[in-house]
Amino acid sequence: MKKSTKIAYWIFTVWMSLGMTSSAIVQLVGMKEEVLMFEKLGYPAYLMTWLGVWKILGVLVVLLPKLPVLKEWAYAGFFFAMSGAAFSHLVSAHPFSETFPSILLLVLTGLSWYLRPASRKVVSVA
Repeated sequence: MKKSTKIAYWIFTVWMSLGMTSSAIVQLVGMKEEVLMFEKLGYPAYLMTWLGVWKILGVLVVLLPKLPVLKEWAYAGFFFAMSGAAFSHLVSAHPFSETFPSILLLVLTGLSWYLRPASRKVVSVA
């Protein structure tokens, strides 16, 4: 792996991890603005706790060495959560300022997954 690719991987991965962690904390503490957003989107408040816990666990798995199969699950979870969030905001005709964070985290998830080193990938033995 080229040094520039490795640096890009870590930049995108740390950025994604910080975004997922900060949004998880906001959801876990039940910040008023987040509760209102979930209500506005038509989702139950308990979903915030569920998403917050899984985001924290996903960040830990992505950042820890090894665990390639769990990393795939974490990336898939991030993809589904962020694409679902972006879609929910778009179909609800929310302003771009409310939609952008989920789109950004979706893009960062894709970049981190794509650029991950071989040691963080599932190796197929055929």
